[in-house]
Amino acid sequence: MKYILYFFLLISAHSVAQTELVFNKRLVESEDRWVAFEKKKEDSSYQFGFIYIDAMAGLTFNQEGSFKIDGSGKYIPHKIENANYKVRLQPNNVLVAFIPENKFSELDIIKVPDWLKIYKGDTNSVSRLYRWGFLYNGWNECAKALTYLEKAQQKDPGFKGLGVELAFSYNCLQQYEKAIEILKKLREEEPTDAYINKELIYAQIKLGRLEDAAASCKTALALCPVQTYNGENCYNLLHELYMKKDKTNFLLWVDETKKWTANRANLLKSIKFMEDEMKK
Repeated sequence: MKYILYFFLLISAHSVAQTELVFNKRLVESEDRWVAFEKKKEDSSYQFGFIYIDAMAGLTFNQEGSFKIDGSGKYIPHKIENANYKVRLQPNNVLVAFIPENKFSELDIIKVPDWLKIYKGDTNSVSRLYRWGFLYNGWNECAKALTYLEKAQQKDPGFKGLGVELAFSYNCLQQYEKAIEILKKLREEEPTDAYINKELIYAQIKLGRLEDAAASCKTALALCPVQTYNGENCYNLLHELYMKKDKTNFLLWVDETKKWTANRANLLKSIKFMEDEMKK
């Protein structure tokens, strides 16, 4: 009798495992997956749909409808008929659950929707690989971004924008030497590109090469017509000089940093704190 009871317990556990929704996946982990959002309190239903990437719009949720789970574990859908309801997603802390494949038939869905091919195109083209890498970098999923960018590099290392995007991934993953190797070559080709200079300065600072970083920062200030990153570059350098207790060079950069961060109250407050500390 004990063994029969154990057998039925196993069957019961297996049944629960097949129907249970585990809400432990972030939106950026859910590309090309059927997902459910947390249950609505008002009617105990789960909103569900398919998450994919639109090359222009980014991460997108194609809502199919909602469903409830009955006492036997069966999914009871309420689908949106003849609707094309898409929601552009911003990566955040919302967690979703992957819908088990054995429940697809109950929801009247298939693993890969027919309409998805419109958004896929040539999945191995350099432009597509670059775009997906760019998007994942933008969501701070740099390791995944590299899986696309390094494939693109093998196909066409000179593809416009690819080099600096690779460097961004390497910086994000603390592989600063790799980033610098790419960025030095890029800067020779495009010395006035502000984004290239920013990533180079960041990598040099992180490796503690502050003389190189200072020289790169001066070059960027002098040559780059786009001034978007000037404040960030100067502040990062100044902060590292403060951390190294390099008072002489800190004083050389403090006024320049204030100039480019004049509209950033939080940074000015930080600079004032570092100045006061340096005076002690």
